[in-house]
Amino acid sequence: MRAAVYYSNNDIRIEERPKPAIGEGELLVQVEASGICGTDCLEWYRIDRVPLVLGHEIAGVIVEAGKGVKKYKAGDRVSASHHVPCGECRFCLAGHETVCDTLRKTNFDPGGFAEFIRIPEINVEKGGVYPLPKDVSFEEATFLEPLACVVRGQRLAGLKKGMSVLVVGSGISGLLHIQLAKVNGAKKVVAIDVAEYRLNAAQRFGADHALYAKDYNANRLREINDGFLADLVILSTGAKPAYEEALKSVEHGGTALFFAATDKGVTIPISINDLFWRNEVTLMSSYAGSPEDHIEALTKIASKKINVRDMITHRLGLAETSAGFSLVSEARDSIKVIIEPQR
Repeated sequence: MRAAVYYSNNDIRIEERPKPAIGEGELLVQVEASGICGTDCLEWYRIDRVPLVLGHEIAGVIVEAGKGVKKYKAGDRVSASHHVPCGECRFCLAGHETVCDTLRKTNFDPGGFAEFIRIPEINVEKGGVYPLPKDVSFEEATFLEPLACVVRGQRLAGLKKGMSVLVVGSGISGLLHIQLAKVNGAKKVVAIDVAEYRLNAAQRFGADHALYAKDYNANRLREINDGFLADLVILSTGAKPAYEEALKSVEHGGTALFFAATDKGVTIPISINDLFWRNEVTLMSSYAGSPEDHIEALTKIASKKINVRDMITHRLGLAETSAGFSLVSEARDSIKVIIEPQR
């Protein structure tokens, strides 16, 4: 089979690899669509493990089910999680499934930028395979994983009806946060970005205000938010200047959700007295999504409460994977880039 093999952001090669052989309890899936995630382009995070076949936002058709598989069969249209929790450890039992050691060890074979993937038995057994409703396309299903991450982030951050939300960074995660915040009852959603293209997208997908980062400060937020800062600030960018300004934008009793990774080695100075002492501000992070988060995400996609189809700006064949990585890395005029490995 063909696979797009990652050596660096600027070196992605189409190579022939053996089609994965499946064992008992496993699934072989023909990949029809695979989204490029921003984390796929974090070269510092990947470079020590190359060569790799990346791609974890997948959808396709089961072409073979291993012995003992009862819930799935050849011909089923599915999406799947590359990571699954054990469901039994102290972290899982406390509701922190995404820090489970098992979750961080599980994966597809290879990644989704290939014509076929093997889904291991543990992923099948632990609820990491999701049958797709007829009215959810393969390309829409590639949003299942990123939306599950957003679902989890807003749930852990305690977003409630009537809150004001500041979304810093209007890439794909930021746009999903904007839409979901509105679905979850946010009274006002303000988006910030450095690019006009993404600010226009933020408004199309529900932001009440979309502001250039260079023009933004906390006083500007008060002007458009009835004199208040934001109840919830969601950091969907890893840009250090954005973090520094966003932390000044959290209202008393509010929360800052650190949702995106930064470049390697980035640190941010924080004044405990000026920003947090006496203000009861919460700083928190979220990572990935549990099987339950994926199910909720699929429900929202299937019901069309979250519009993912219109976020797709590029559909590329497997041989164009390198061009797709360039589009995502440059973040100029793309939102979601989908690779179609059968092309």
